[in-house]
Amino acid sequence: MNASTRRKAPTRAEVKSDLQAVAMALLSRPWLTKQDDPDAFLLIKDHYEYLRDWFHEHAGYSLLVTRSFAKLDKIPGVFRSWMGIDGFHQPRDYALFTYGLWYLEAKSDGEQFLLTEMVEAIRNHLLGFGFDVDWALYDHRLSMVRALKKLRSLGVLTSIEGEETGWARDGATANVLYEASPLARYVLRRFPRELMAYGEIDELYEVEQTAVVPTSGDMMHNADVRSRRHKVFRRLLMEPVVYDFEWTDEERRYVQTQRSWITSQMEEMVGLEGRRFREGLYFYWPELMAEVDLFPTQSAASDVTMQFAAKLRDMLKEAPDSYPRDENGCLHLTRGEFEGILFSLRESSERYWTKEHREKSTTLLANDILEHMVEWNLAALDDTGTVVLLPGLSRYCGSYDDASVGNGGV
Repeated sequence: MNASTRRKAPTRAEVKSDLQAVAMALLSRPWLTKQDDPDAFLLIKDHYEYLRDWFHEHAGYSLLVTRSFAKLDKIPGVFRSWMGIDGFHQPRDYALFTYGLWYLEAKSDGEQFLLTEMVEAIRNHLLGFGFDVDWALYDHRLSMVRALKKLRSLGVLTSIEGEETGWARDGATANVLYEASPLARYVLRRFPRELMAYGEIDELYEVEQTAVVPTSGDMMHNADVRSRRHKVFRRLLMEPVVYDFEWTDEERRYVQTQRSWITSQMEEMVGLEGRRFREGLYFYWPELMAEVDLFPTQSAASDVTMQFAAKLRDMLKEAPDSYPRDENGCLHLTRGEFEGILFSLRESSERYWTKEHREKSTTLLANDILEHMVEWNLAALDDTGTVVLLPGLSRYCGSYDDASVGNGGV
């Protein structure tokens, strides 16, 4: 082999970039398979110990790598509504999704079965616990179909012949032939204890400890520090923004005193850059990332949210005391005031909006925009129904450029 054909070794910067890419893929995807993404899978195997140790030490996450896939067991620091499964509408969807996994775990790789066999087995199993799923009811069948579609999208279930929608519409007169995948055994995260040992939902956030049971003061202190570090990194990795007032006193002190170290670690592993603002430590990507959803999104709701932020900024410049501001820098608006700002935006910019937003009433539009803001932690609703605009909203500002409106510019 001559010098011209010898493979060039990657530089340190290239290795770092590759590691950041696979780290983000592990964080944003359920798993990576060797078949679908062989290059990323090989990178994970080559750097398994480094990735495993970083995620375990910083966030308490476990990295599982087999001959065919790699999966990072992710646990949220705090549950948010947007962390649910897209397309699921009610608790029954989640229950049937879980029992679909229960059924698939008993199947061997490549084993085929019928949809009617699966749903009857699930129904009989639930009857043993006193729960009656009635497949004669359209709503129950529709819930099962949503669960099945999610199982298929994850790759743990393959449709060989037929479609679930026919069964949802016609019931027992329609059927689907499926094939099982061994991946079904790895969908649900592993818990430190048996699931039935947990009495409350908050206990599911339990941070895994080492096998050593803390008995001395120093060991108890180390366990507390580890638990605090895990929760901080989990939230910073998974949430759009975490404000200072959302941390506990101990967590806030940790974030403030360890800011430089946290920032360097986040940049080193996932490429996030950190910046300290008055209301908290923010992280952002310096470039667009295909693996994750970023704000502003491609949705029209983000466009209106950016306009809303700009309009609010202009109003506060003219009258700084227009709305009450609390000690955390949050603005408190009545629902009517929130809709009033949207109404003024409608008058000035409605011609740029999508048809859906143009045709909606201001009240329905407010529902959409507020839901979008809450999802990105830019707003919240308190117990009285007051709209609380969070400090992060002030970091954005948007207006339409007439020259780029035809291309969706804002």
